[in-house]
Amino acid sequence: MPTSKPEIVTVPKANYIAVRGKGNPNEEGGAYQQAISVLYAVAYTLKMSYKSDYKIEGFFEYVMPPLEGFWWQDDVADVDYADKSTFNWISVIRLPDFVAKKDFEWAVETASKKKKMDCSSAEYLTLEEGLCVQMMHIGAFDDEPASVALMDAYLAENEYVNDMTDKRLHHEIYMVFICNGNTTCNCQTFYFHFVIDP
Repeated sequence: MPTSKPEIVTVPKANYIAVRGKGNPNEEGGAYQQAISVLYAVAYTLKMSYKSDYKIEGFFEYVMPPLEGFWWQDDVADVDYADKSTFNWISVIRLPDFVAKKDFEWAVETASKKKKMDCSSAEYLTLEEGLCVQMMHIGAFDDEPASVALMDAYLAENEYVNDMTDKRLHHEIYMVFICNGNTTCNCQTFYFHFVIDP
């Protein structure tokens, strides 16, 4: 479990259910919220597959992994948190290692039929992020810049190079959400940034 202090880790290869999009994640009924619905429809179809006629080789019951997200903005050197409409994102849920692409494709088709929703935007995504800096952010999403600044300072102090590119993106894992009506949500979030060895 990451702490509130930055540290260097190696993130191994993993497979995900992924949906890509653009726009303000807070927009009511917007693309981001629709993407989350698709993710969970496919994820729960896989999780509950043992109760169906479809059998996944090596399957065992598991806890649903947390929601994750990769975020970036086009032609912006630093993140502009004031203009959330310009966010690009890939929302993901990690898959157990035993879920193969054919199992994922079955789940997309099955979820689309059972939920009466189009889940074709979901893709099977494999990533190997490698060397990263990580830390736990606790607080409002709008307070993220302070945590990111701590990671950047840690990298500089330890002579690492921030390797964020259009292929290596800011990565968040959402552990806990606490919302009160329409007020700002607080969260516990893991942050990952790609780095290069000194």
